[in-house]
Amino acid sequence: MYIGLGIVLLVLGLILALDVITVDLDFINDGALGTILIVAGIIAIVVSLMYAPPWRRRDDVVDRRTY
Repeated sequence: MYIGLGIVLLVLGLILALDVITVDLDFINDGALGTILIVAGIIAIVVSLMYAPPWRRRDDVVDRRTY
């Protein structure tokens, strides 16, 4: 679920860090904001992969009772 958010943050961070788009505001540094978004995107992807349930779960039930 959060993999998409992580990818969006990562892409926006790379756009700002690589100066594809520049934001002309005095109080915002494009490179620093891009780096922060890249780190946040990577953290979101890693956390999402750590807590995601396995896509295929195989449960084998073995009944070893004797009658």
